[in-house]
Amino acid sequence: MSKVLAGRYELLERIGEGGMSVVYKAKDKLLNRFVAIKILKPEFINDHKFIDSFRRESQAAASMSHPNIVNIYDVGKEGNIHYIVMELIEGRALSDVIKEQGPMAYPKVIAISKQIAAALAFAHKNHIIHRDVKPHNIMMTPNGTAKITDFGIAKAVNAATIVDNTDGIIGSVHYFSPEQARGGYVDEKSDIYSLGIVMFEMLTGNVPFDGDNPVNIALMHINGEMPRPSQMVTGVPPALEHIIMKCTDKYPVNRYASADELIEALNNLEFVGSVVGGSVLMGADQPGDYDYYDDYDDYDGPVAETDYDEGDEYEDFQPEKQKKPVSQKQKKKKRLIIILACVAAALIAGLVVCFALGVFGGKEIQAPDVTGLTVSEAEQVAAQYDLKIKEGRPVVDENVEVGKIVSQSPEAGGIIKTGSAITVYVSAGPGDGSVPDVVGMEEDSARAAIEEAGFKVNVSSQASEEESGTIISQDPKGGEQAEKGSTVNLVASDGSLAMANMPYLIGKSLSDAKSALKKAKLKTGDVNYDFSDTYAEGEVMWQQYDSGSRLDKNTSVRLTVSKGPQPTTTTTTTTQPPTTQAPTEPPEPVDGF
Repeated sequence: MSKVLAGRYELLERIGEGGMSVVYKAKDKLLNRFVAIKILKPEFINDHKFIDSFRRESQAAASMSHPNIVNIYDVGKEGNIHYIVMELIEGRALSDVIKEQGPMAYPKVIAISKQIAAALAFAHKNHIIHRDVKPHNIMMTPNGTAKITDFGIAKAVNAATIVDNTDGIIGSVHYFSPEQARGGYVDEKSDIYSLGIVMFEMLTGNVPFDGDNPVNIALMHINGEMPRPSQMVTGVPPALEHIIMKCTDKYPVNRYASADELIEALNNLEFVGSVVGGSVLMGADQPGDYDYYDDYDDYDGPVAETDYDEGDEYEDFQPEKQKKPVSQKQKKKKRLIIILACVAAALIAGLVVCFALGVFGGKEIQAPDVTGLTVSEAEQVAAQYDLKIKEGRPVVDENVEVGKIVSQSPEAGGIIKTGSAITVYVSAGPGDGSVPDVVGMEEDSARAAIEEAGFKVNVSSQASEEESGTIISQDPKGGEQAEKGSTVNLVASDGSLAMANMPYLIGKSLSDAKSALKKAKLKTGDVNYDFSDTYAEGEVMWQQYDSGSRLDKNTSVRLTVSKGPQPTTTTTTTTQPPTTQAPTEPPEPVDGF
């Protein structure tokens, strides 16, 4: 007998498995549709902090509706089973598509990358970071639409849960950003880095970093030089390669500022390609490229398709309206005009390509080493390379003298264009021992501020009405003096007192249900209607969350309202008017009747 969750989701077959979950195809018996249900593996069910984060972030992801994001319909728990109900995608994972088609043609790489970036841009605007962007988490529909999944679980994987006790690294280290590999602060630019790795793999058929174990691969992301796609396959569009290299820069500050900015760069690349043609911008080795001027010497102007005889020379052809023979002088003049037009077009195409590739923005050189110098000394060194110096925020450092440069971006030996600036970070010395005030900040930001000031951090949680992860107290307090290297204890809200209780709405009228949700500090979400033999018309017959569930305040709750019993189909008989035709003789009786 098949398993049924929540009295409505009938598990039909197992269709996939990941590091933390198993995915089943199921049937929603209430709404009569097929869905995908992701069930958390048993080894994670005792980690209450992980479960709480998993639930909250899954509910946040459920609020997102985007054509490139797999819809989340429901999140629940039955016994020890934690599950997410999702849209069932008829298609394949991008990882399987790459295995079959890689290296993929650059126009397809651009098209898929734009869709993934659009999904990330939408998620980032909703303050959700995926943190596990990889081809295995991207589904491709038969019509070529890319849909990202695993938002709920991916958000729960933070700096504290990158490593577990069984399988090592959660997710795939092949797509981790350097800051993720270090277990550091992760933001939107980490997703952009991972997308850059996915673009690299689509274009070349391989990931840029691979090794015998996850630790070695993580170190490659941190310290290894990112290979260029053109080193692995031929015919890579230089402008597309530039975009990938910018996405995968070791330093987040050098990546695209947002997914929207990445989309704009990809759109510009497509526009330039449409202007100058694939053979000029993208490289003639790509399949399908064609040099429109290869056969120019045999071309002498447009030919009317209906008038041209394939066996005749073009010089012998003249439409009936133009019987006057063309002189040799006129032919030479026409040829000269066409040549000049082609040269002009080539020059314009060259200029467009140069602008697209940043040729006029300076030549690429290796950045000089300015660490250990003062800013004025660094400016003198930079001037020798036609570079500038830009100061970043001062950093606390006990080992570097005040006023001297601690680090630089890009690093010494990194690629930089002449005319641009090296960002330097100057030592503020060991600091004055003043503890930063981080009360009210998010945990990640507070941790970064404390560590930057030269202190260690210890974070505990406490019940509070503040949003989960908000720092509600610290010891020592902000502004107090403390010894460098000592520990600052932070207390973060667990958000438990900021939660709302889900009321029981089944059987209530829609207006009463809305009033109950408002009183519970919840919102009414989408309202669907369906026939029911059990509930009267206008009564709530289904609610998204079970009564008693603890939800974040202002969470939207979807409802289904009864339309009453489904009407039965009745057939009406129409009375035919009497006819004036004479009655026929009755049929002869049949034997036996």
